[in-house]
Amino acid sequence: MTEDDMIQAYSAAGRHYHNLQHITDCLAALDGVAGLSDRDREILVAAIWWHDIVYDPTRSDNEEQSARLAEQDLRPDLRDEVGRLIRLTRTHKVEPGDPLGAIMISIDLGILGADAATYASYAAAIRREYSHVPDDAYRAGRAAVLESFAARPAIYPDASFAARFEEQARANIAREIKSLRTDP
Repeated sequence: MTEDDMIQAYSAAGRHYHNLQHITDCLAALDGVAGLSDRDREILVAAIWWHDIVYDPTRSDNEEQSARLAEQDLRPDLRDEVGRLIRLTRTHKVEPGDPLGAIMISIDLGILGADAATYASYAAAIRREYSHVPDDAYRAGRAAVLESFAARPAIYPDASFAARFEEQARANIAREIKSLRTDP
């Protein structure tokens, strides 16, 4: 897949959040991560570019499909690790002792710790992506997803991301859950 093909995929109609801006934001967050080897940075850049290459909110296998495409397209020395990192974005759960997984998931969840206005725009964009879901079902499903993040001991598995974003993420999530549970 060429870079133009990837840009086109991320620019497709219906991508209100999982779009090229999300990739740009993730890459910018990666730029702020210190202490990575060139190889680790290369792996993370590839994983970021590929992690949402397939995005259809009516399906539940986007991460698997994205990982498979990456594994077919990437050099053999990158395939397995990039595919593994992409698959982690399905649950956003990382095992202890997985620093690359912790960074990838923390970057992907970075938006949760954004300022309140940016977070509100993100939440509205997610709703537009799921416009096919009736309001009651969306509210229940979205609240359940957010509650699962809120129930974790740490939303961000990477300690540096947790130190910077955890408190704001929890405030944003609590505010959105309250809105989902109370607004008509």
